[in-house]
Amino acid sequence: GSAQQLVLRTLDEAHESIRLMGYSFTSPEVVKSLVAAKRRGVDVRVVVDEKGNRSKASQAAMNVVVNAGIPLRTNDQYKIMHDKVIVTDGQNVELGSFNYSRSAAESNSENAVVVRGVSSLAQTYLSHWQSRWDGGTAWHSTY
Repeated sequence: GSAQQLVLRTLDEAHESIRLMGYSFTSPEVVKSLVAAKRRGVDVRVVVDEKGNRSKASQAAMNVVVNAGIPLRTNDQYKIMHDKVIVTDGQNVELGSFNYSRSAAESNSENAVVVRGVSSLAQTYLSHWQSRWDGGTAWHSTY
């Protein structure tokens, strides 16, 4: 299938936690999966690049996420926070070129891979995620 299908499957199969960090964040499908995960009791947190998410589409996606009770931070400490990673349940890592955007799903050549059940790798990525989260600023809904 597509990179987006793999990303959505990874989110939909999470039972305990989701930690997502991304550059571009406009995908309605990803937003829907994150909100659904939150509703089924998964601890969801998101950190995205600040400069890459100033568009109305990005802000709309971020509003939906935070209005669903999902903490989201933007990070502007780097020229580009170009990370595109999801860690689920402390043991699975999705990574690749796929931005969490509609254009990535419909227009771009993208790749994604999921490494399942390797907690040492997941812990390495969680440490990286945490550093980006710690350097971020909480996003507050604009409506």
